[in-house]
Amino acid sequence: MLNWKKQVRQLKKQTYVIYLACKDSRVPWYARALAALIVAYALSPIDLIPDVIPVIGYLDDLILVPLGIILVMRMIPPEVLGECREKAEATMSQTLPKSRSAAVVVIVIWLLLGILAVVWIGRIL
Repeated sequence: MLNWKKQVRQLKKQTYVIYLACKDSRVPWYARALAALIVAYALSPIDLIPDVIPVIGYLDDLILVPLGIILVMRMIPPEVLGECREKAEATMSQTLPKSRSAAVVVIVIWLLLGILAVVWIGRIL
């Protein structure tokens, strides 16, 4: 289990590295465009294959995102990649405070939005 957590942490870090590289003007436009697509896909709740489908639903996350990251990292100049890795390491090493009350507020907002959506759909039908 510890190995999985380490892999997930590494994937998050690499995603952040290419996000930082995407904003650097020394990176070619096509690499920035692909990096933006991969970061957006990695962070997006919408997948090519829905996660509710057992096993197959996670394949796109486990295969497409890492392959995309590898491809983009080959397109980024090595000096830019090194700088972005240092920035990502520095940023991710800082521990952010966790707020349970903020989490409760976000959950309540989502629940209320869900209830409003159900009521709205009920009125339409």
